[in-house]
Amino acid sequence: MPEPIAERPGFVPGYGILPADEGAGLMPWGDAAAKLTASRNYWVSTTRADGRPHAAPVWGVWLDGALLFGTDDRSVKGRNIARSPEVVVHLESGDDVVIIEGVATKVFDETTMRKYADAYEEKYAFRPEAAPGTAYAVRPRVAFSWTEREFPGTATRFRFG
Repeated sequence: MPEPIAERPGFVPGYGILPADEGAGLMPWGDAAAKLTASRNYWVSTTRADGRPHAAPVWGVWLDGALLFGTDDRSVKGRNIARSPEVVVHLESGDDVVIIEGVATKVFDETTMRKYADAYEEKYAFRPEAAPGTAYAVRPRVAFSWTEREFPGTATRFRFG
């Protein structure tokens, strides 16, 4: 996966974000990817048919530039994703932030499913069903990262090709 473009996010002026042309303090994507890999829980946010938000924690693995996680098609998440696959995923910490925005797509590739099940089992000591179509992948279109301790100096937006 090519390295994303790192830049300042476009927060409103009151947040104290440095001007967009100042690159000092930008977080490296490798740090954000390492946090995505190490995280135990991920919050997936979807939208219900009537427009109300829905957020739920999931277990998952960061694999080949995407977050892979499972959910039943009949769950609220599953129904929401089937209707509108745009999602936001973030880690648990508000002090060490990584947020990704992207489209959740079902994984049908058997090789990817096997890698997902292997990585999941190694991480959680539980092997999920590795049948094609039982997991979703979210590749970031845009991501955000910062540390609360060094905010706003570390506030970074990553744009992916």
